Order: sequence, then structure tokens, then C-alpha cells
Amino acid sequence: MKKRLLSLLVCCLIFGWGCENDLAEVEALQERMNVQVETVKEVEILYSDSAQVRVRVTGPTMLNNLDRTEPYQEFIDGVLVEFFDLNNQITSTMVARYAIRFERRGEVIARDSVVWESIDGQKLETEELIWQERDAEIFTRKFARITTPTEIIYGHGFRANQDFSNARIQQVEGVISVDEPQ
Repeated sequence: MKKRLLSLLVCCLIFGWGCENDLAEVEALQERMNVQVETVKEVEILYSDSAQVRVRVTGPTMLNNLDRTEPYQEFIDGVLVEFFDLNNQITSTMVARYAIRFERRGEVIARDSVVWESIDGQKLETEELIWQERDAEIFTRKFARITTPTEIIYGHGFRANQDFSNARIQQVEGVISVDEPQ
């Protein structure tokens, strides 16, 4: 009986020591096995309207979350967005260090050093810019700085349609050109 008990104890100790897992290996395996998130490198996404490319989105890394209730794409290493006219010429660009697009809501949120620039010399700088795709509207509630060839305008809050025409800045500060009536 003592021999059997001793043999059983030795077997348990041997198998117990042999089953040790490296925590880093287990976490790496779990990350690879996560089928809810696809990792895409060197991303280029084209959005078109009537067979005309209107927007090109590029970034080094995109996480495509396949959650059925709230699918989203996340650009974790930055994003560059280029806007095109009907002649396929770039009209403006936007860069940010982070962006996320919620498919069902039709909402894009760009954060961290967001800079939009047009070819005619307008520039918007803010920490967050939200694009409501369905309403074709872009806005921020954060501090914003708009630079044009002739003025610099500061404010808290900005709203425009998605091509940045009809732009309005709220709580305005800065030097603004005003034409006086004749």
C-alpha cells in the first residue's frame, strides 16, 4: 500500500511540474485566437460615389472588430484621409494619431492631434473631430484653431458640413478680418 501511495505521489509531482505554462505564451495564443478582431496592416480604403473615388483612408494598422452588436474599425497607429473632387484631385487632407469608425451609427471619431488642411490654405487643428456620415456633418466640442491665409481664429466648438464649407466656430477668440459696409 505504501509503495502504491508513493508511486501515485511521484506521478502527481512529475505531471504537475510538466504542465506549467508560460503566461506570456498563453496570452499571445489568446490574442491570435481572438476571431472577433482582425488586424490589418498597411490599410488603404477607398470610398466612391457613382464610380468616382471621393475619399481614400490609409493607415499602418487597423483593427476590424467584428462584434455583431457594434462592429467598428479602429486605426490605432494613426490615419491619413484624403478627399477628392470630381476630377480626382485632392481637395483636402486630414491626419490624426487615432481614429475609430462605428459602422451602425455611421460615426467616425478622430482623436489626438487632428489636423485638416485644404488646398486653398485653410487649416483646422483640434484634439477631436467627429464626422456624422448620415448627416454629412463634421464637428467638435473641443478647442479648435482655424488658420487661413489672412487670419487665425480660436474657439471652443466647431461645426461644418463634410466638405468643410459652411463652417462655424463657436465661442470665437482671435483676430478676424471684417469688411465694413461702404
